[in-house]
Order: sequence, then C-alpha cells, then structure tokens
Amino acid sequence: MKHPALVLILFLAWLAMPAAALAAPTAALELPLLFSDGAVLQRDRPLPVWGQAAPGAQVRVEFDGSQAQATAGDDGRWSLQLPAHAAGGPYALTVRAGDEERRIDDVLVGEVWLASGQSNMEWPVAQSLHAQEDIAGAGDARLRHFKVPKSWAEAPRAQLEGGQWQAAAPGTVGEFSAIGYAFARELRQVLGVPVGIIDSTWGGSSIEAWMDAAMLGLDAATLEEKMRQRRAADARVEAQVRERVAAWPEADPASEAFAAAELDDSGWAAIKVPSAWEAEGYAGMDGVAWYRTAFELSAAEAAAGIVLGLGQIDDSDTAWVNGRRVGGVSNGWNVPRVYPVPASALRAGGNVLAVRVQDDGGGGGIVGSAQQVYLQTAGGERRALAGPWRFRTAQVRVSLADDKNQVDTLLYNAMIHPLLPYPLAGAIWYQGETNASEQGAHRYRDQFKTMIQGWRAAWRQPGMPFLWVQLAPFGSGGDRVRGDGTVVDSPWATLRESQSAALALPATAQAVITDVGDVHDIHPRDKRTVGHRLALAAQHVAYGQDGFAWRGPAFREAAVDGRVLVLHFDAHDGVLAVRGGGDAPRGFELAGANGRFHPARARIAGDTVVLESPKVRKPAMARYGWSDAPAQADLVGADGLPASPFRTHP
Repeated sequence: MKHPALVLILFLAWLAMPAAALAAPTAALELPLLFSDGAVLQRDRPLPVWGQAAPGAQVRVEFDGSQAQATAGDDGRWSLQLPAHAAGGPYALTVRAGDEERRIDDVLVGEVWLASGQSNMEWPVAQSLHAQEDIAGAGDARLRHFKVPKSWAEAPRAQLEGGQWQAAAPGTVGEFSAIGYAFARELRQVLGVPVGIIDSTWGGSSIEAWMDAAMLGLDAATLEEKMRQRRAADARVEAQVRERVAAWPEADPASEAFAAAELDDSGWAAIKVPSAWEAEGYAGMDGVAWYRTAFELSAAEAAAGIVLGLGQIDDSDTAWVNGRRVGGVSNGWNVPRVYPVPASALRAGGNVLAVRVQDDGGGGGIVGSAQQVYLQTAGGERRALAGPWRFRTAQVRVSLADDKNQVDTLLYNAMIHPLLPYPLAGAIWYQGETNASEQGAHRYRDQFKTMIQGWRAAWRQPGMPFLWVQLAPFGSGGDRVRGDGTVVDSPWATLRESQSAALALPATAQAVITDVGDVHDIHPRDKRTVGHRLALAAQHVAYGQDGFAWRGPAFREAAVDGRVLVLHFDAHDGVLAVRGGGDAPRGFELAGANGRFHPARARIAGDTVVLESPKVRKPAMARYGWSDAPAQADLVGADGLPASPFRTHP
C-alpha cells in the first residue's frame, strides 16, 4: 500500500501535466489498407511498399526472406521496393518503424486485377442469375476480394476510407462483384495461382468522376472554379428541394393513412412514373414518400383479379389497392415488382393504387422501364400505368452528397488514387450507361482512351492490360426513330462505338454482350457470362495464350459490288455463323449516299456477310445492331461469341 503523502504528490503531479501528455499515445506507423491481413500481391513484379511513420524514422520491411529499408521524410512519408516474388503463400509482411511494428499475415502472391465502373460491375453475386449456385459452391481461400467503400474527395487522397480483403466462401462471396468473381474464378482455374480482385465501383457514376484533372484537361484554377460553382449549385438545389418538401407536414413513416381509397390527394404534386425522384425535382432526397394513381376496371375484370407491375422500386415498398395491402419488397432496389391483386380488393369502375416507397440512400422512387409499369387483366391484356402519378413526402432528409459519383475527379481522388502504386495485372471496366446521352456518347470516344492512358501512366505500367464490357442491350428510350421504325440516332449505339474505338490502344479488349442483356432492365442478371468473356480476353491479352476464340467477329472493311455490299470480318478460324442456326444473320441495315438506312437481307459467305436491300440501289454504307437494344443482332463466331455492333462510313 502506497504512503498517503506519496499518493497526494503523484495526484498533484498528474493534475499539472499538459493535456497532450495525458492523451493516449497514437501510432505514427500507417500503411495503405490494401496492405492488410489476407492481401494478394502481384507476382513477378517489383513490389513497392509505402506509408506513414514518424518523421525521420528508419523503416524496415521484411517479406519471405527479402528486406528493404527507407527513412521517413519530414512529412512522415516513406516508400521502398521489395524484389519481385513468384506466386505462392501464405506469407507474412512485417513493417518496423522505430519501436512500432505491423505484421500482416496470410499474404498471397498471385494475380491482382482492378474491377471498376458503375452498377453493372458493382452488382453483387447475391443478386445475380447464378447466385444460389455460386454462393453454395464458393470455398476458395486463394481467391480474394477487396471492396473499396464509396467515397469522394476534392483532392487526391493517400488512404482509402476503409475496406478489407475477404476470401471466397459461402458467407462472403454474396457481396463480391459478380463479374469480378466470375472473372477471378476462371483465372484461378486457368492459371492455378492466387487471384485478388480490387472492387472500386459506384453505381450511376460517370466516366468524368473516375478521371483526374490532367486527364480532363483541367488546371488547378479551372478545377477549383468548377468545384466552387458545383458547391454553389448544390446549395441552390438543396434549398429548392427543402422548400418543396416543406409544403407537406411530416407524417409517421409507418402510417397507412395515405393508402386510403377515399383520401383527397389534390394537394399532392405530380410526378413522372417510372423515374427516379431525384430526376423529378427531389435531388438528394432520401426517406419515405408516397405515390398514388387510379385505374378503371370493368365488372368482369374486377371479378377475375389482375396483376400489377410496378417497375423497380428503390429501395423498399408496400403497395395497396383500395386500401388493401397487395404486396411489398424490402431492400430490393433492383427487383421488378409484380403483385397479383385478388378480386376481393377490386371494384368495378375506379380503383386507387397507393405505394409507399422508402429510399435509404442513392437514387429513390419507382424506376425501371415504362414497360414494367402496367396493369394486366386475367385475360392477359396489359394496360400502361406509366405516366403522371400523385406524390408527396412523409419523412425525408435532403443532402446532395450522393450525387458526387458524377462530378469530375471526385471518385478518382478517393477510390483510385489511394490504390497507387499497388501493382496490378490489369483492369476490367464496365461503365458508360451514365454517359450514354446524345452528346456524352460522342465525348466518350476521346474520354475513354484518355482515361485508359491516364490510369496506365498513374500506375507507371504503359502496357497494363485494360479490358471492358460493351454496353448491354437496354430499352433506354433514347433512340430517335423515323415513322417506319428505323433508328435515326441511338446514343447507346454511339457509346458502344466509342468504346470499340479504344481497341486502337494496345493491350485492350472488350466483351460484347448483345446476347445477355435485358431490354426492360439496365442490370441484366447474367454476370457469369460477362465474367467468362472478360476472362477469355485476359487469357489472350494479358497472358499471351492463343489457339481459342477469345472474341467475336470484328468488322474489318466493306466493299461495294454492284447492288450488294460485302462486309469482311476478322474471326477465329474464319468462322461466321448465326446464333441459333442458319446463314441469314439479322440486325443489318443498308444506306445509299443519302445516309437513309433500310433493313437489309444478309447472308454469310465464308468470312464475309453480303448485304442487299430492294430500297437501296447503290449501297454506300452499312450498320449492324444500331439501336439501344439490338435484340435481333445475331451474328456470332466460333464458340458463339457475338459480333460487336458497328457502322461503316462511305
């Protein structure tokens, strides 16, 4: 037992200590989060390791018998390089700086790929077509996934906001990128080495958000001015949204009062359905809001019951007809709502449909395609319910933080820059839907090439393989058509063309997926086929393997021969075919010098496709699959890999 006088002296000394001395000591040694337990490092390449430590600290790194040293600078930053290492593991990576030590266990060496883009690359295994089978069959400790959290920054960051490596197992793989997982699993089978996927994705993101200022041609002053203007615009929009929602008193989000059939909703606003409510004047809004509309039924239709299609609701919903609950889905922002309505909930004449929508972040509302919003009678007749509905908020919050995925440089700064210079085998990319506007699709041609070259320069890997997914078919509603239904202009087709133009860069390839899209859903569920086609491309582009079909037929040149146009293709073993059989591929069109296209009859002749049309006497140009949803495009090559949509020029 201490003497009472000594205790008093110690207590008074403690009171006299400065606050800084009382604080718990903080570690100065910090590593990028990619260097954490379970990491996968790139094989056969010098391995940079870097981080923070106390200024002037001597840093020593050891890895499987190799070691390197560095001295932290005045700002605490340090970097060093370990020699290249063959595939294998697990190993331990040990970092010491002064009295501090970090040990990273279970480190593998193999192939590391970056998977980036928007929602179709982000799409998780658990919500894909083969979810049940893939989750049940997962169990490969040498296939690992690192999910970069969604984050943004106005200046390049050195550290990620979070993330950890996870090995593929039934309890983890459901949250992996479905395309990334399918791609990695196939590489594991082919290469027999560990594979790591770094998943840096954000649904709805634009390509500009994934580029730095130099790639966008912006100097520091111009970028800061753009950011200032953006902040000011955000403040104005946020104020307008807050004023709009203030028109309705807050209501209990769990209340069903707004579902009542006889409710007076004349004070509600009009809103377009389907459409995200952000696009309808409620930018940055999350929370609970209500939709209402009315529909008519005959006595016979009401007595037989109906089915309602309510699009894809982001994120959760409950639906009522005439005050009776008929369906609901929780946390299913990508799930088409199809609800049977019994006769007992219906009546002859006017009926009222009410939908409560809860959005927990990102986009919100009744979305999807117009074809997914319908009323179907027992006899099979479908009536459109798309159009203006009534709308009001119940309990919401407003913040414009979620739209930062479309602002120049913000995702690059927070989700790509902190990865540098972690060595990669290559990158896979699936993005473009957000940029598929009339002007954006043309700009993408140069932007995409610039981004690829910019990423390669940032990683100091000028030949880094870069593979991407061409946009899937989807009824975007963006096509401009003539009275006879012929497409005049298609932003989605133009963006596909812009993607294909990047094939001029070395070490590139694209996966064409015209046969696995969904005209009604921008998120086709078959991600396994997409991952497989990227893996085929990787085997050829990144690993030099040959002797197999790794892409579909590629248009090479066109030649006029009287009243026909002959299209020449590069195809594996010279094989051209029609998906499903036959020798008359569909999806081709011909035009003369006036540029007016007409459907063409096509036939395969060796490695060519011969086109003619009775409406085009002097053919000058052709196009194939030229629409947002080219469902008829069925030209394939060896192993059934589809040809890419294209157009020729006179």
